[in-house]
Amino acid sequence: MDMSVNGMVNASMALQQHQLTSDVQTSVLKKSLDGQAEQMSQLMSSVDSMPKLATEGMVGTRINTTA
Repeated sequence: MDMSVNGMVNASMALQQHQLTSDVQTSVLKKSLDGQAEQMSQLMSSVDSMPKLATEGMVGTRINTTA
């Protein structure tokens, strides 16, 4: 009887440790993804949405086309 109680306690402690490890890993992953999202947002906001029209020269002053 004493062995089964010890086994249950050990299993319970192992599950608690596994849950704690999983929670820490999830937290680190969430922080990493949030950081990447913020960096991507900054990168996207720094890019001009429309290309600038040419103001001089033979190409692109009348019709603006991009490939």
